[in-house]
Amino acid sequence: MKARTVTAAWGLIVAAAITGVPLALRDRLPDPMAVHWGLELVPDRAASLTSNVLSSLAMWGVLWLSLLGVALHGKVFQRRLGRIYFWGALFGFGVLALGTVGSTLLTNLDAPSWTQARLEGWQVGLVVCAALGAALLAGYLGRGGLDQRPPEGEQPPRLRLRPGQRSAWVSRVANPWLVGLSVAAAAGMVVTGVLELSGVSGGVTLGILPGFVIVLLAGLFTSSLSVRVTQDGLAIGFGPFGWPVRRIRLSKIDRAWSEERYPSQVGGWGFRGLPGSATLMLRGGDCLILRYRSGGQLAISIDDAERGASLINALIAERVAA
Repeated sequence: MKARTVTAAWGLIVAAAITGVPLALRDRLPDPMAVHWGLELVPDRAASLTSNVLSSLAMWGVLWLSLLGVALHGKVFQRRLGRIYFWGALFGFGVLALGTVGSTLLTNLDAPSWTQARLEGWQVGLVVCAALGAALLAGYLGRGGLDQRPPEGEQPPRLRLRPGQRSAWVSRVANPWLVGLSVAAAAGMVVTGVLELSGVSGGVTLGILPGFVIVLLAGLFTSSLSVRVTQDGLAIGFGPFGWPVRRIRLSKIDRAWSEERYPSQVGGWGFRGLPGSATLMLRGGDCLILRYRSGGQLAISIDDAERGASLINALIAERVAA
């Protein structure tokens, strides 16, 4: 409840500021006013005060309402990393919105016309630094306590292995959206190639070919992963061919368990995390959690995670007993 109240209150404060301050200064602003500057910080686009206020309010409103929806859902606050990302985004984007509107007003203030509204480089740097500083501070203050999983006193799952029995566990997961994006990129490459070879495009489409290649390669290596557990340790293979591979020796793992985690709790999809608490998130739901002997954690979104955790714990116990 407290997080929802803070999110709602901060959103309204920012909305009131980016609406009220420009209206209060409208007599000192040119009409139209400069709203965009080129690489040399010379104004190249203008808009009316009303249009500028409405566009600023709309952009902030989309961000704020999205974060408010996340706060109402509540899952983001279950994990420390999720809390860091949420509070950092809320206050970082808020300060960025305030700084952007403030620098625009300061540049236009008392200017004879919008073409004479000169933006200074230090203003841009100050806004960016202020937003980053607010995000880092808010994330730090709102991080909360360390994640404690499994709960104290609860034993992690463990299979019973017969003496000398060799066992293995293999599972795989894929993100259908990333797979679809890779397929679309591959199709784009084919269409571009056909158009170029047939001479229809006249070289116009050739410039987008590198973009398709980058998206295809990125999708191939990030759209799916597989996990294999054997007596040799744990191997994480990326992409449809299981390469590259990250290997983790059993001697580095303290214990393993499974739990449900979602992208909103870890900051999104893909590789997410901070030193000592990383996540490979391709889809929300069942995740395999590894606790290292050094104290760090690795979470992997994978199917049948509880069985994999049970085998890891059994293999670790077998090594200790030996």
